[in-house]
Amino acid sequence: MLIAGVIVFCVLLLVVAFLFPRLSRHPERGGQKVMGVGSRGADKAPGKLGQVLAKPFHKSSKAISKSGSAGRRGRNKVT
Repeated sequence: MLIAGVIVFCVLLLVVAFLFPRLSRHPERGGQKVMGVGSRGADKAPGKLGQVLAKPFHKSSKAISKSGSAGRRGRNKVT
């Protein structure tokens, strides 16, 4: 369920970043903030388990960042 939500959010962010580059920064930061909270919660598990549980949140945060920047880059190439 988390994976599907992140994919939908990334696609939505890509479209918003392409159409409204300046306005896309706020939703991108909000998505990264949510992933950061999940990552910090998972990091509290002891030892390697914490790293393993936090990895999906780190990857999702990176995907959100790439999606927003790709939309803005695409917009810059068009105009």
